[in-house]
Amino acid sequence: MNLTTYPDLLQGTDEWLHLRAGMVTASVVGKLITPKLATADNDTSRGVIATLAAERITGHIDQTYVSADMWRGVEDEPRARDAYSEHYAPVTECGFMVRHIAEVIPLGYSPDGLVGDNGLIECKSRQQKKHLQTIISGEVPAENMAQLQCGLLVSGREWIDYVSYCGGMPLWVKRIEPDPAWFDAITDATVTAYGQIAHIVNQWPFLTDGLPETARIEHEEIVI
Repeated sequence: MNLTTYPDLLQGTDEWLHLRAGMVTASVVGKLITPKLATADNDTSRGVIATLAAERITGHIDQTYVSADMWRGVEDEPRARDAYSEHYAPVTECGFMVRHIAEVIPLGYSPDGLVGDNGLIECKSRQQKKHLQTIISGEVPAENMAQLQCGLLVSGREWIDYVSYCGGMPLWVKRIEPDPAWFDAITDATVTAYGQIAHIVNQWPFLTDGLPETARIEHEEIVI
């Protein structure tokens, strides 16, 4: 399995979005897997497949609504990274990584930071209630595990530190190591997803034959 890194690619830019278009990445792979680590077949997984297939067909990525929590996460990520660097270890940024699994199938990951030659960090900005619950439980929230394990699979690194951050409360860090069961689940779900995406893309010319074309219009996002 070969790894390609894009250390100078700035996350969130048009170039970064274009590179990720139509690709299964760590941020969505959890929607393709059930809690029992089986490949999902439900409305959520089918929605991911449709989204990625559309991106491949059009080369366009639809705008995503940015909630207050999401925007706080964007602002807090460098703060969390700086806090980790101060109290744990220096962090190097990297824009994107792609590893080809099953020889030819790309799986993408945008790390929040690289630690030395062996580690990663994944930063999450949390509301204080969620941050408190995480500290009390002493466990990484289940909804984040697929992303962490996918990061380890793509990067090939030995560990990833989950960093839970809430300004004004103590920083919480938990180290996660590779789990073969997760790797198998991610690989199976990704291979299945690409098969479904390819089927849609191949059928698209026949499904749309004779339909009139329309021009794309870039809509301004309106937040009320």
